[in-house]
Formats: sequence, structure tokens, C-alpha cells
Amino acid sequence: MLKPKSQRKYNVEQLDHNDQQRPPPPFDIVYHGNCIDIMAAMPPESVDFILTDPPYITRYRGRDGRTIANDDNAAWLKPSFARMHRVLKPDSFCVSFYGWPKAGLFLSAWRQTGFRLAGHIVFRKAYASKTGFLQYRHEQAYLLAKGNPPRPAEPPPDVMDWTYTGNTLHPTQKPVSILKPLIAAFTQPGQLVLDPFAGSGSTLAAAQILGRRYIGIDIDPQHYRTANKRMTALNARRAA
Repeated sequence: MLKPKSQRKYNVEQLDHNDQQRPPPPFDIVYHGNCIDIMAAMPPESVDFILTDPPYITRYRGRDGRTIANDDNAAWLKPSFARMHRVLKPDSFCVSFYGWPKAGLFLSAWRQTGFRLAGHIVFRKAYASKTGFLQYRHEQAYLLAKGNPPRPAEPPPDVMDWTYTGNTLHPTQKPVSILKPLIAAFTQPGQLVLDPFAGSGSTLAAAQILGRRYIGIDIDPQHYRTANKRMTALNARRAA
């Protein structure tokens, strides 16, 4: 019996061989489904920049009981970044958030799929989101390079202040305010931004505000509907 897409195991070495070359998907769209499968339908080297917030593999559960799809396993990790590397244009960047308890898994997956570490970004919080041995007062992301991208005209700082969203749209909702400087630095107007783990659509909203094209993907039907509704409203306001 065929396993659900979220539970399938993928052979990273066979991903490119199994890809089917199809016409590029339309821009400015949110897809519902497994990003590994959806990115297979995209032509290689068709995306200018990737900005994404994948599951941290920490079995996250918010105070309200909300959870994250596939946050309980790492089966998707290497296959998804292999797909990302394939669709990203040469000499371009990917920014990926990650959870520090599983940093080793993320670093290994990035390196094995062809990405090079190009920088590290800390997002400083004015509050503690959790307290253990330490107060957790930051989020973090790596800047990953495919090939040798040129230095941006105005490099963003590697420490930025976080704005609390209230997590009203998603249990780990990222603020648009911290995503806009990254998109502005690493893309030009009209270029294509991809988020394979789109969640509530914050990356897509930041891209649209800055005049970039976007493609978002999310496997969770509720988050897909949230992101799609959010972007439909933003596009309607822009067209008005």
C-alpha cells in the first residue's frame, strides 16, 4: 500500500534522475502538497532566491496545542533541500531557518545536497519564548549559497530585531519585517522567490510587497488555505 506523501522515503541520489521536465508553473501562486513532489514539476535553475522556514524536527507543540506537520521526523530533510538546490539558479542564495537542537542534521543535509554555508543570521527577541537552562531570546537562519553568488550591493546585518506576530496565523509565524531585508538584498524586482514550507505565507507577502514574484508550497491544508487567502487579499489591495 502506498504511504502518504508526508511519510514516503526518498532516495536523494535518484531525485534528479526521476524528475520530469515539465513547463514551469505559474508565478504568484500557493500550492497545497508535498514540496518534494511539487518541486519535481519545476524546471531546473528556475528560481532566483529561496527563503524558507522548515520544521525544526523538535516535535513542537505550542501553548495552544498546535503542532507542525512532519516536525516529528527528518525523512523530508535531505530530499527537500536536494530539490531546492536543483530548482535554484546557479550562483544564488537560499536562506533557511532551523532549530538549534537539530543543527547537525540541517548542516549535514545542506552540505550533502550541494549548498555552501555563506553566513549565519540571528533574530533577536525582546522576550523569552521559552526558558530552560537559558532564556530563549532568538531565532536563527543560515545563508546558503549555490555556486558563487555576487556580494549584494547592500548586505543585510547578521543580527536583526524580531517583531512578535502573536502567531495568529501559524504556530511559528515569522514576521514580514525580518524577511523583507533578506529579499531586498538578495533579489531584484521581478525576480522569483520560492518558499517550499510557506506556512501562513509571510515570505510570499514580503516578496509581493517588494515587487517580486513568488511560489509558495505547504503540505498542511489549513496553512495552505491561510496563505492562499492572505495572498489573495494582498493582491486584491495591490490591484485596487
